[in-house]
Amino acid sequence: MGQTISSQRSPLLAAAAGLIITVSVVRYPEAAFSASLDGLRLWFDVVLPALLPFFAMADILMGLGVIHAVGVLLEPLMRPVFRIPGVGGFAVAMGLASGYPLGAKISGQLRRDGLCTREEGERLISFANTADPLFMVGAVAIGMFGLPQIGLAIVVAHYAAAILVGFAMRFHAGGVMSPEPKRYTDSLLRRAYRAMLDARANDNRPIGTIFGDAVRGSINSMLFVGGCIMMFSVFLRILTVTGVTEWIALPIGLALSWTTIDPEVVSALIKGLVEITIGSQAAAVANSDMVHKVVAASAIVAWSGFSVHAQVAAMVHNTDIRIAPYLIARGMHALFAAIFTYVLFEPLGGAAATMAGFVTAAAGGANVPMLLVYWGGMGVGAVLILAALLLGAWILYALSKIHIVFFRVKG
Repeated sequence: MGQTISSQRSPLLAAAAGLIITVSVVRYPEAAFSASLDGLRLWFDVVLPALLPFFAMADILMGLGVIHAVGVLLEPLMRPVFRIPGVGGFAVAMGLASGYPLGAKISGQLRRDGLCTREEGERLISFANTADPLFMVGAVAIGMFGLPQIGLAIVVAHYAAAILVGFAMRFHAGGVMSPEPKRYTDSLLRRAYRAMLDARANDNRPIGTIFGDAVRGSINSMLFVGGCIMMFSVFLRILTVTGVTEWIALPIGLALSWTTIDPEVVSALIKGLVEITIGSQAAAVANSDMVHKVVAASAIVAWSGFSVHAQVAAMVHNTDIRIAPYLIARGMHALFAAIFTYVLFEPLGGAAATMAGFVTAAAGGANVPMLLVYWGGMGVGAVLILAALLLGAWILYALSKIHIVFFRVKG
């Protein structure tokens, strides 16, 4: 009886929330239009040109069988350490370097192609879907805070927390994986080459068809991403002009009144629950201690906001991957990132100023378009992360040959 009443209340609450939001948009049309326009500009000027090529190239590499070859090479590392298949290493490298929601897109495609199980896919999107370093340094540290020296602390804390989350998620669903591939006597490189040839033969599409399908699919994905950015920008603006965010922040601020955390930081965190950029900006302008503002911004970037979560849900559509484990992982990521940022805030200040100054010089002083710097950073980052993963896989593979491996995977 109780379950029936609960199931009846859910659609009623959803309908009531939708009606309230619609009425609020009609009540504040100027604020809604301005927020929608801001979201459109952000998508068209930054997100679309930055991510579309990487979306398309991921699909092209999948069709050419390159990802299958990478999967064989990374199997000795990804399977025992993170309990995800080797092909997940490509998603991790691209996701960590290129930012939301590319890691989720690749993870969803791997699941659709049967290259990972549901549990492995859930571990993968929890690990591979992160912010990119140039967003954290260029947009947050330099653009919002105007303090290049905090950039490295945020980046190191973000990736250290992501790796910790990835390791923690290895215990998700009891750590069970698909059966381990049978042991081969030939080398990893030979097996990787054979996996690429087999995948290319199974796909059997001409190169032109692969390219066309990749571009069309990527455009559709990017249109949805743009829609999410615009809609959640409107939602957050409506919540702000109606005073809902301040109303929610008030009791939380009172509960934290015994601490040194300013209520404006609490308000920024609430905004960051919805949208990453607006929440980070609110943290940057909050009237509070700098360390509290930076820690709040780092937590917001790690959480990423419901706008990004909606994009992730779309990327894994038509799969059986559940969003609940991903949301739990994002909460862990936000907590770990906040702790690491607090610890690293002072020690990494000077080194971060040098790194962010280089980015600023490349973007402005050398008269190089920021988008080219963005592309270059994403591409180099993906290559470096992939190279590090391959090195780790080779080391574990070599250790396994002399029986010095302590990780075991449940079948």
